[in-house]
Amino acid sequence: MKIILLQDEKKLGKKGDIIEASDGFARNYILPKKIGVEATSKNMNDLKLQKANDEKIAQENLDAAKALAADLESKQIVVKMKAGEGGKTFGSVSTKEIAIACKEQHGIEIDKKKIQLPEAIKNFGNYEVAIKLHPQVTGKLNVKVTEA
Repeated sequence: MKIILLQDEKKLGKKGDIIEASDGFARNYILPKKIGVEATSKNMNDLKLQKANDEKIAQENLDAAKALAADLESKQIVVKMKAGEGGKTFGSVSTKEIAIACKEQHGIEIDKKKIQLPEAIKNFGNYEVAIKLHPQVTGKLNVKVTEA
């Protein structure tokens, strides 16, 4: 019996795969647990439409990430830090501070987990910070660290 998997199953396959299973295994395990459905022509057509919709949504997300990356490259964020004697800074600039400054200064919300700092920012100056917006898109953001 041909089965379309509705979810990832370790020993059977990934969601959307069409597998061949024995009639007893399909009737007694796969269908009652709603792991898969029988591969009828209606279900095959639904699967094809679902895959087309998923591809369309993935392409829209990729395009939005590319647009945001282009937008971020033209912007600069200013982060203020306290300094002690001789211009030495107290602490370092974290990804959370960069995300908050980006939201306050430009109204763009960025998840702090997506900001990738190659090393801790502990000095004043200009830095280029990578932001992972999508698995295929990495944007650059200019961060200027000044004295408060």
